[in-house]
Amino acid sequence: MIREIYYLTATAILVIAGLIISCGGQTNENEILVGEYSSLTGTTATFGQSTHRGLSMAVDETNLAGGILGKKIKLITEDTQSKPEEAAMAVTKLIFRDRVCAIIGEVSSSRSLAAAPICQDNGVPMVSNASTNPEVTRKGDYIFRVCYIDPFQGEILAKFAYNSLGCRRVAILKDVKNDYSVGLAQYFAEKFQELGGQITGEQAYSEGDTDFKAQLTAVKGAEPDAVIVPGYYTEAALIVKQARELNMQMPFIGGDGWDSAKLVEIGGAAMDNTFFSTAYSADDPNPVVQDFVKSYRAIYNESPDAFAVLGYDAGKLLFDAIGRAGNTKGENLRDALAATKNFPGVSGVITIDAERNAQKSIVIIAVSEGQMKFRETINP
Repeated sequence: MIREIYYLTATAILVIAGLIISCGGQTNENEILVGEYSSLTGTTATFGQSTHRGLSMAVDETNLAGGILGKKIKLITEDTQSKPEEAAMAVTKLIFRDRVCAIIGEVSSSRSLAAAPICQDNGVPMVSNASTNPEVTRKGDYIFRVCYIDPFQGEILAKFAYNSLGCRRVAILKDVKNDYSVGLAQYFAEKFQELGGQITGEQAYSEGDTDFKAQLTAVKGAEPDAVIVPGYYTEAALIVKQARELNMQMPFIGGDGWDSAKLVEIGGAAMDNTFFSTAYSADDPNPVVQDFVKSYRAIYNESPDAFAVLGYDAGKLLFDAIGRAGNTKGENLRDALAATKNFPGVSGVITIDAERNAQKSIVIIAVSEGQMKFRETINP
């Protein structure tokens, strides 16, 4: 998922790296240092907090089982504050100060895009847990992900709207300053029209907006069968709530940016008859999923969302690759990650393809009676 992109200049990175190296700490030869950069605070804090909890669980499980290569995993975490420029700073610290062998993050594609070139240039493998923009892994051969990408997500949502919901006319309401939203809207529209559907129109909003009545009135006038809002839960919940106030009872559809307990907390009963795509559902009867949910609830006293699962899967997949590589050298770890086939993740069986993206299934969630309920799983 992705917002506006910020980059630190190459000169600034070099200056910062020099300062960090001069005060770098000592490494422990009995530990494998793994870095994490995550939005623990800021606008998407719920996403980062969830991925951190899932990753921490993966670290603890691995260490209790004896670690990897006879060593324990030590996780070093940096908060991006939900800002791309902080993401660049975070990975610079992790690489030059902490000397980590690999880095996990980020949820937001914009923050992953800010950090990926630094990891690539320094030969440090990076595994994104939830960045869905295709450009992330195109930054180089050290950049990987465990989530699906937006072209696949957009295609699945289009097929779901056309085939499962029977929609033939769909309106789009997108965040024009959010590349994730713009991209997902584009991929949805292309596939929906290819299937024979019609896009009745596109309306726009920006992150932080709270009044969507004008856009929704225009959408309503076009008489769509459904509306897709490919943004984040913060605005999506308000949009649906205001739509219901305008007596717009048609289905609303979203992507994985909707996946937060805050969606229903903000939108309330208005969220009934809405659907979104994500990586997993706690209601999935798969024993692998249910075992994870049980363990997570025992630790955190709450049900895991998809971002917790993706944080866990990113950690477990990386640790598996370290074991197969036999050491933590960047090029060997890169090659082991690239060779990943049929890894049994909680979010599905993961195979890393030639573009370093995860080939895996996607889940559709239906919101009904204030509850997020598993609707179906769609395989690639």
